[in-house]
Amino acid sequence: MRSRCFCFVIVLTLSVPLLAWGQKAEQKIIPQNGGDFSNNTQPLTKVPEGVILVKGAWSSASDSMTPRPEGGSVTDNVFSNQYFGISYALPPDWTEKYEGPPPSDSGLYVLAQFGSAASYKGPSRGSILITAQDLFFTQLPATNARELIHYTNDNLQTDYKVEVPPSVLKVAGHAFSFFAYNSPVAQLHWYVLATQIRCHAVQLVLTSRDTTLLKTTILDMNNRMKLPAEASPTAGTGGGGAVPVCIKDYASDENLIARVDPIFSEHRFNPVPVRIIIDKEGKVQHIHFLSAFADQEKAITDALRQWKFRPYLREGQPIEVETGIMFGRAPYRATPSAANQATQ
Repeated sequence: MRSRCFCFVIVLTLSVPLLAWGQKAEQKIIPQNGGDFSNNTQPLTKVPEGVILVKGAWSSASDSMTPRPEGGSVTDNVFSNQYFGISYALPPDWTEKYEGPPPSDSGLYVLAQFGSAASYKGPSRGSILITAQDLFFTQLPATNARELIHYTNDNLQTDYKVEVPPSVLKVAGHAFSFFAYNSPVAQLHWYVLATQIRCHAVQLVLTSRDTTLLKTTILDMNNRMKLPAEASPTAGTGGGGAVPVCIKDYASDENLIARVDPIFSEHRFNPVPVRIIIDKEGKVQHIHFLSAFADQEKAITDALRQWKFRPYLREGQPIEVETGIMFGRAPYRATPSAANQATQ
């Protein structure tokens, strides 16, 4: 399986200004062998010519017009993601580093990664990782972004030390769940911000050896970042404007009028997480596969096109619904007790 986040929660109000957190980390000799925090950003080796990469389970969708979580891009040094309604103008001398992998079976997306460009003249480099955890499919015991942050805080490995416990921090006019931790050995610091949009926990993870750089970068986001009105650590369930309302486990017997099970041509044992949008008449309008083989995609699409739901009503009016369905083998789900045992 692919990488996963680990997260849990207590809400505290941040009572000190952002620039008052901690002390500036001691500057270390910058490594010269490449990487996010070195001056030499060119890779030492490349993938050999003639290597064939075989695609396995992958993300896909039934149409190219409906926005998808992984559909963000950077244009003129501005990151935008239509699905989440996010835009972020990168600071001067920052640039996009790597494109993320496809979504994981547990619904974890790497939306973007930014870092200091070669022209950056600061004393220490930094990076920003933007991820989204689909709360329909997460394997962690969290129902919102705030709980995800607390779970991360409570399950840090012993190599890491908490600098700022879970708190509420306002950025770009929106509340975020926030906490900070560091690695004393590596002399690295992580500042983690999370909010919820369309039943996803969207996280901004800032990393650097220089805490002053991290603080000023977060402050600078007030002028550079735009978020949808629904963004909140415990809300963010859609349903505003042209965005469907997201409801977990909506594809249950009580809401289904007609259902046809997919027939697979091959026996596979991988989880197949699927997000669907149901139109106002109860028909499946859009199908988004987070991870599926081509034959699974076709079989599930053929089946879902025959499903019929009772229209979802809000104040007596039908509205679109977005929900998640897990086909195939359900992945293992972590529990607080299992996670605690794993760290002992």
